[in-house]
Amino acid sequence: MASKVYECMFIFSPNSFARNPAGAAATVDSLVADNGGKMLASRLWHDQYKMAYPINGHRKGAYWLCYFEMEGDSQPKFNRAVKLTDQILRHMVISVDPRLVDSLVAVAKGETPAAEAEEATPEEPKEEAAAAAE
Repeated sequence: MASKVYECMFIFSPNSFARNPAGAAATVDSLVADNGGKMLASRLWHDQYKMAYPINGHRKGAYWLCYFEMEGDSQPKFNRAVKLTDQILRHMVISVDPRLVDSLVAVAKGETPAAEAEEATPEEPKEEAAAAAE
């Protein structure tokens, strides 16, 4: 089966995240690596954000976003491993359209996507170009 790129949002327990923020990154990395995946980007999305409804008695959670590449048949094993991790309250995995992978990963890493970087280059104003042509 071909490898796909996935986006996953995790909600970490606020208590466990506050005690060890670096442990959240290590947990996510190990979950992906243990299931045969390759991490493309991983970062904190929002720290201690109030949720719409309580989950397991928690009213706040730390949101963690990651992009990873994994075989499609490894997804059930990955989802089970995430559900068995006590510090993760909820998670959601979606498949990313291959045309959007580079842009989404670049934004997650804090970089400017290549397409936007080309558009952002300053162009010579049309009036100056016309005056130069004369």
